Amino acid sequence: MRELRERVAVVTGAASGIGRALAEAFAAEGMKLALADVDAAGLAETERAVRAAGAPAVAVPTDVARADAVSALAERTLEAFGAVHVVCNNAGVFAAGPSWQAPLADYEWVLGVNVFGVIHGIRTFVPILLAQGTPGHVVNTASMAALTSMPLTAAYTASKHAVLALSETLYHELRGRGAPIGVSALCPEAVATGIGRSERIRPVHLRRKAGGAEGPEFALVEEAIRGAVAEGTPPARIAARVVRAIREERFYVLPDDDDPWLAACDARLEDLRRRRNPTLAVPGGAR
Repeated sequence: MRELRERVAVVTGAASGIGRALAEAFAAEGMKLALADVDAAGLAETERAVRAAGAPAVAVPTDVARADAVSALAERTLEAFGAVHVVCNNAGVFAAGPSWQAPLADYEWVLGVNVFGVIHGIRTFVPILLAQGTPGHVVNTASMAALTSMPLTAAYTASKHAVLALSETLYHELRGRGAPIGVSALCPEAVATGIGRSERIRPVHLRRKAGGAEGPEFALVEEAIRGAVAEGTPPARIAARVVRAIREERFYVLPDDDDPWLAACDARLEDLRRRRNPTLAVPGGAR
């Protein structure tokens, strides 16, 4: 999909980080934007920024963990612009802790946003893209955590592996139909985003109960994530990769060749090839 000007992009998780950077990059390409996030205040800021850059935009507060909310996002997008061409299922959250101690609420929250958010995006928007019969593209935000395995991050790592598998499956399905719709799996390294502060947007009914996440590992990992992303790659660089990937119809959107996350990925692949036990070779950080 080489022509982006005047096309319509949907971006979830658009209130900050990679989502806001994607919105700004698409605005610079002359696209129209449907922006979604549970953070209404941050979402409004993104809408103002892209409108100031000259891009038509609508902001739709959306909890991607709810299928009806994503359906409403699609309806509002079509109402505003009449079509959809690029869909970025980007919303994501993070919670840490040993896999056996992490509260069930952590799993429900992280998998609800990171996995079901992508599932709802695929089930809602792919039929629209197919019905249009015109070039389109789906970008699902995974992580280098989808290609490695990190201790003390079970819910997050599992969610990102699921996103990658969903994306690969979707790619094969659309190729099998001969559909003019590309798919990309965005697998960034540590990025300077607010994902280390995800708790601020956790729904009330899924908050940790007092005493439900005790132990040094919880605080240790969450503090490490905040430190890693504070020094991470600027989101604008990630957005630029995505724009290139859409134009090149490239599936895997990975870090630069010298990034240590790629070495960690190679170690995991070598473990699989040699049928050896997993190697702990993961740089600190997350999406």
